[in-house]
Amino acid sequence: MNYGLPKKLNVCGIDYAIRYDYRCILDILSAMEDPELDQQDKSFLAMIIFYQEFDDMPPEHYQDALRQCFWFINGGHDDTGKQGPKMVSWDQDIQHIIAPVNRVLGREIRDIPYDDVANTGGLHWWTFLSAYMEIGDCLFAQIVRIRNLKARGKPMDKSDKAWYMQNRDLVDFKQQFTDADNDVLRDWGVK
Repeated sequence: MNYGLPKKLNVCGIDYAIRYDYRCILDILSAMEDPELDQQDKSFLAMIIFYQEFDDMPPEHYQDALRQCFWFINGGHDDTGKQGPKMVSWDQDIQHIIAPVNRVLGREIRDIPYDDVANTGGLHWWTFLSAYMEIGDCLFAQIVRIRNLKARGKPMDKSDKAWYMQNRDLVDFKQQFTDADNDVLRDWGVK
């Protein structure tokens, strides 16, 4: 059992300091959704954000470092489960996640100072993740519930349909375009 909140991870026998604050992890998750980046760029960016001493890490450690990074993001669990339909976009949903996390933790988490250069202060990702798992009934839970019904092709009752029609902009994932796509859409007068 691991009861601590890791601030270092062992990669290929060497302990590396990690940026453990929830904002750093949200930056990584945001990068994972960036349509401009290919998988290799996403992986590299994740490690640059996550490992405080990434510049000193030898390339032969990168594979283990990336595995450890996502082990940490998954709350200390290896990703062994089958992926279900996407239910969360951290970029799109964060504004609806913060309030219930604040409620669970009893404080405004955005006010918690964190120095990513010195790697001090902040709210540990695992603490944020624990609070996120306990948010209970709230607007975000309703958004995810409707997304789940839609993704699984389950029927919505009359009140769910009405709520969805009034809140489509919250439920439907925003289409992300590359800069080149945006230029074409602008030329066509769509954006």
